[in-house]
Amino acid sequence: MARVAVTGGAGFIGSNLVAALAEKGHSIVVVDDLSTGLASNINSDICDFHELSIVDQAPLSQALKDVEVIFHLAARGSVPRSLKSPVATHDVNATGTLNVLEIARANGAHVIYSSSSSVYGRNGVLPKDETMWLGPMTPYAASKMAAEGYVQAYGAAYDVPVTLFRFFNVFGPRQRPDHEYAAVLPKWIWKAMHKQAIEVYGDGTQSRDFTYVQTVVDLCLDAMERKVTHEGAINLAFGNRITLNSTIEMMKIHFPDLKVNFLPIRPGDVKESQNAPALLKELFPKIAPVQFEVALAETVAWLKDEGETVANGPTVSD
Repeated sequence: MARVAVTGGAGFIGSNLVAALAEKGHSIVVVDDLSTGLASNINSDICDFHELSIVDQAPLSQALKDVEVIFHLAARGSVPRSLKSPVATHDVNATGTLNVLEIARANGAHVIYSSSSSVYGRNGVLPKDETMWLGPMTPYAASKMAAEGYVQAYGAAYDVPVTLFRFFNVFGPRQRPDHEYAAVLPKWIWKAMHKQAIEVYGDGTQSRDFTYVQTVVDLCLDAMERKVTHEGAINLAFGNRITLNSTIEMMKIHFPDLKVNFLPIRPGDVKESQNAPALLKELFPKIAPVQFEVALAETVAWLKDEGETVANGPTVSD
């Protein structure tokens, strides 16, 4: 079994990944500053936890000194948050990634990095594939694009084994639903559970290529186990283009009295999102996505049963 690190391991995707790694018997190091992640997501019986930021290079280097694989998920997320605090977003997402890569270079560790489909930004062509030009529209997207550049540069210049995923609208159990910058699906489900109207910025015709967190975990584990590397980015989504209005109709199956408020479009929001999954399927032929309706139902059920465990966490504001 491998010695594996997960940055952002107290967060939504990270904690799901840590649980899956533990089931396979790996030795796990978790790094998280708990700025948005939750201490309740940390099980000290299955990991060595270090509460620190990826911008703090010396303690980070000490925490990760013996690892063979680094799942680098730690990030300062949210487009609106980056518009308020662009420098802080850059420091974590770009400089923090550079710190992780320097450690990987010293260790010879495989880095599996989570970027974002937001890097496509102004490029409105659908579906997206990895050969298309990038046009970030927000500091968040720009910071992820900068980090991508460093990941690819360390792969080329220093032979650091790298796998660069671009995540598309990941959702599922353990995702925080109740703060200002929460992702759309958990926020909607949480509001619906509490008999509150959900908010749609625009007319609801916007589309997203939603990806269930279990699918993301399966792909990350496969990348580690088969040592899948690639010189460029890999879009992590299966081409399931779903409009927000269609999503609302599916939610009404679970919340028949759902109320919807339509609001003006927010700056920086991308209108359409859909991946062309040819490269993903070529590199990971055995991984199939969980169907959206099934994943949505599982997420609703989890939030109804366990939502309080991820609600009321640290304040996420600037």
